[in-house]
Amino acid sequence: MRPRGPLAGAVAAVLLTGCAQAAGPSDRPGEEAVRAPLPPVVEHIPTRDKVVFLTYDDGAEQDPAFIALVRELRLPVAMFLTDSVVGPGYAHFARLQSVGASIQNHTLDHTALRGLPYAGQRAEICGQQDKLRARFGVRPRLFRPPHGTYDTTTLRAAAGCGISAVVLWRAALGSDGTLTYARGPHRLRPGDIVSLPSQDPTGVRLVERTRRLLAEIRERGLKVGKLEDYL
Repeated sequence: MRPRGPLAGAVAAVLLTGCAQAAGPSDRPGEEAVRAPLPPVVEHIPTRDKVVFLTYDDGAEQDPAFIALVRELRLPVAMFLTDSVVGPGYAHFARLQSVGASIQNHTLDHTALRGLPYAGQRAEICGQQDKLRARFGVRPRLFRPPHGTYDTTTLRAAAGCGISAVVLWRAALGSDGTLTYARGPHRLRPGDIVSLPSQDPTGVRLVERTRRLLAEIRERGLKVGKLEDYL
């Protein structure tokens, strides 16, 4: 049975200990942040389903061939978008959304949030929530902090902006095409969240990097799952 809705108890237990650092002095949070429970932070989802989750950051590479790949394979990818990176390219991601990709929040300006006051963090997160809702008609539930860094103020601000989960990753695809792991076994396993950078310094296209990763996923007897179905 797949967990649904805001994370069920088993998934909530995946809160990453030791990652959230106490914030310095911050503005007094808005009333909505006081009431809302803090969202869990996840990098791996406990599940018996043989699935992993593909997530893409920023939105710098806007190759029509990637849209074709997502359509062809019906890949339920999650795109964490930064407004200042996407620039005028939101139409590309609207097409991706139309073929099954989900659109999620990665802040307005890719600012490192940890240590910033509440008002600044809220502006980065809520500002992008508003932009994405205006452009796509959907207010994202998932948020990825830039560089994977955050503090308790980030979680309070995210809660106040309507975020239900803060999504990190256990595996990341490097520029050499190999996966690196934040913790645990150095192999893909069911429930892993995988991060792919939107651009590669070696110039390898996103389509090719995704195809190579899909081959490794298949070798492990896994398939790609829809992240929102498990959070």
